[in-house]
Amino acid sequence: MERTAVEIAADVRSGGSSALVETRAALERMAGDDVGAFQIVRSEHALAEAAGVDARGDRAALPLAGVPVAIKDNIPVAGEPLRDGSAATDATPQQRDHEVVARLRAAGAVVVGITKVPELCVFGATDSVYGITRNPWNRDRTSGGSSGGSAAAVASGFVPIAHGNDGMGSIRIPAANCGLVGLKPGSGLVPQDIGVDAWFGMSENGPLATTVADAALMLSVLAGRSDLADVREPDAPLRIAVAPGAASPLAPVDPEWVRGLRETAETLSRAGHSVTEAVFPYPSNPIPLLARWFAGTETDAALLDRRLLEPRIRTHARWGRVLGRAARDPRPVEKFRAAATEFFGQFDVLITPSLAQPGIPAIDWHRESWFANMKANIRYAPFASPWNLLGWPAASIPAGWHEAAGVPLGVQLVAPPRPDGAGEALVLSLAAQLERLRPWPRTVAER
Repeated sequence: MERTAVEIAADVRSGGSSALVETRAALERMAGDDVGAFQIVRSEHALAEAAGVDARGDRAALPLAGVPVAIKDNIPVAGEPLRDGSAATDATPQQRDHEVVARLRAAGAVVVGITKVPELCVFGATDSVYGITRNPWNRDRTSGGSSGGSAAAVASGFVPIAHGNDGMGSIRIPAANCGLVGLKPGSGLVPQDIGVDAWFGMSENGPLATTVADAALMLSVLAGRSDLADVREPDAPLRIAVAPGAASPLAPVDPEWVRGLRETAETLSRAGHSVTEAVFPYPSNPIPLLARWFAGTETDAALLDRRLLEPRIRTHARWGRVLGRAARDPRPVEKFRAAATEFFGQFDVLITPSLAQPGIPAIDWHRESWFANMKANIRYAPFASPWNLLGWPAASIPAGWHEAAGVPLGVQLVAPPRPDGAGEALVLSLAAQLERLRPWPRTVAER
């Protein structure tokens, strides 16, 4: 069993291991990448960075001392190109680190690789001109998107934690596909600076991990808030809403995903929480959400040579130009926020299925039509995006196994935003309790 980030950092801080030892071990594991997780493996640069960590006088105080970490290929990593899954982007190495990369390195983490994404991180399966990323649990299915490379790297055991970001579910969808803990923070906790405008502010940087403790540790570093690493299970019963119903009439829910949700609910009820099956008031009009998705793609595509973009991305961006005004209209968002706030007046946490269907096939979706991509994505992953529209914290955690599809199941935990990261802390607290009561295999090797 590969060690967790918490275990590696403690060992390096105490002198029982070193950043060089841990980095070499990670690079050896990554040499067996048969799922297409990595865009770039930073062998020489990572070893040099590891030596630098070992030489630091403050190593004993570093929260991520010597921990190998992967970064999604849509934020800058100094010395490496930022391709964003696209042949239209510039291959020139970046001059600076994104703030979250700088924070990870300052905490002692070693960036061992850059992970693959779909072009401009638009869709929920990871494939592009740079290849297909497959689900380590079932290579016939996608690892999800757009943080699919990061999720595949963690689920394969190549690295204990990885960076992702989430504008329409791009952390939680891969986490669900790959049996991981994936957290989208609420607005303002972690620096954004993703693309031109983070898809009108919907996209957030966050962690992918195999344990709640690792996710919390990484979140604490990304947020610059050491207190968030201290995860404790709820000390009093919570009011929990369980919503198995479809988030969209276009996306019927596979009964296996409902089973995973109900088994989770039963566990929480036995643990003493007040658990109520409820109907959540999802927006009936999808245009405000779709408009931001399309228009966010257009703002990123506008900086590139459109002739080099995939046909599906050109079409997506074209719709963004059509719907640009709708993307800027705050009234539908505030209407939904009011309905969600009223709902949470009765509950502390909402739990839904993470996905409506198992992950779609791992094929060259970038060669398929825009309509085929839209149909596939909307039908399988409708539960995540409402929380990007509101900017509320949400996480996906494992919830059993889908025998027929040969992939993990997952549930999504959502809480309203609270000051000082308390919403994220509440989600992680409940996730930690479920991890203890319903433990999951951390990586493919453990099943």
